[in-house]
Amino acid sequence: MGKVSELSMLVDELKKCGETLIGISEELTGLFSSAEPEKQPSKKSAAKKKEPEPSAEKELTLEEVRAVLADKSRAGFTEQVKELLKKHGADKLSAIHPAEYKALLADAEVLGNAG
Repeated sequence: MGKVSELSMLVDELKKCGETLIGISEELTGLFSSAEPEKQPSKKSAAKKKEPEPSAEKELTLEEVRAVLADKSRAGFTEQVKELLKKHGADKLSAIHPAEYKALLADAEVLGNAG
């Protein structure tokens, strides 16, 4: 009977720990969900100020696009990557005009994400 009562005490203690963890997670959820509305406007205004500059300054390079497409191809989307290249006017990436890189990457991002 000694082991059974010891096991029962351990189970009770485990339940208390679980309840404590649930309480902590609920408290953290409450803190973060109430803090988000306050932080979001400042993030949005800061993001709006920062977004136009990088997009105007930094253009995608062939190497960056090639890295993303290679990852997609390794993930099993080789045929879809080939179709995207054709959709954007070429049979190989090096033949695609740099102005098409952004649109090509946008199309490639969808691969594997559409359930």
